[in-house]
Amino acid sequence: MAYRNLKFPKNSIFLVTGGAGFIGSNLCEAILNLGYKVRCLDDLSTGKSENVAIFADNPNYTFIKGDIKDLQTCMAACEGVDFVLNQAAWGSVPRSLEMPLFYCANNIMGTLNMLEAAKQNGVKKFVYASSSSVYGDEPDLPKVEGREGNLLSPYAVSKQANEEWAKQYTRHFGLDTYGLRYFNVFGRRQDPNGAYAAVLPKFIKQLLNGETPTINGDGKQSRDFTYIENVIEANLKACLAEHNAAGEVYNIAFGGREYLIDIYYGLVDALGIKDSYGNRLEPNFGPERAGDIKHSNADISKAKEKLGYAPEWSFERGINAAIEWYKDMK
Repeated sequence: MAYRNLKFPKNSIFLVTGGAGFIGSNLCEAILNLGYKVRCLDDLSTGKSENVAIFADNPNYTFIKGDIKDLQTCMAACEGVDFVLNQAAWGSVPRSLEMPLFYCANNIMGTLNMLEAAKQNGVKKFVYASSSSVYGDEPDLPKVEGREGNLLSPYAVSKQANEEWAKQYTRHFGLDTYGLRYFNVFGRRQDPNGAYAAVLPKFIKQLLNGETPTINGDGKQSRDFTYIENVIEANLKACLAEHNAAGEVYNIAFGGREYLIDIYYGLVDALGIKDSYGNRLEPNFGPERAGDIKHSNADISKAKEKLGYAPEWSFERGINAAIEWYKDMK
């Protein structure tokens, strides 16, 4: 992996908020494998204890059950910490349309609490999860930092607000912040269940269970799907980035473009799924989801230049690994 040779000061302590979630638990695992100390802060509202149970006996691992909406919890979690990887947030564009007040309290105020706690505790680097949703209705491809459109959901608003607050903490308070705009991350430990599950694990699980997936819209929407290993690399390299790269945001993706209908047929073929007549199983089609972006594809040149980001995992390599993981979990 691209990050296995990265070196941090001896006895470095990382705090991963949302550490029991999909991305957070993978970050915890990677850091522990590098031999450094990890604190995992999670209230287990969307994260899962089973995601981090495998680390429980590791002497370098500490779990803190707590809520980032509480400033004192954030202050205690940041004490003595060198690097914060702030992944704690509620995802899902459709759910944010149903719960805008909660998304403001959790995603915006929670992140602001973490920024303040990191500042007061002298944290060296604050890396936080943003999202490609901040590009809104900007039609041009690929997406380039600094060229955003109108926001399409409360979730997107929360992510843009976090970016602006982080810039203020770098500009005025000397906290090195690095915003990572994730593009459709997928991989091991991503939850395939529930109404708001991400499309790839949901499709894979349904197909493995003999169910017919439903595609929202016509399937011609495109995404820059990004395997989890690339995201781990970006987070760790941001922790080693120069001060002059702080206070900015970076697209984190592979730089590809995959159409949902093509992905569906690729999964069906890879899994050998047939209908009752022996033909390739066709999907169901449903209405488009409110607030969704039609097309997404990232220009990752800024992250390459300023963070040294060099993603190794293509969509094809990642989806094959993901399929095998979900098969093992079945």
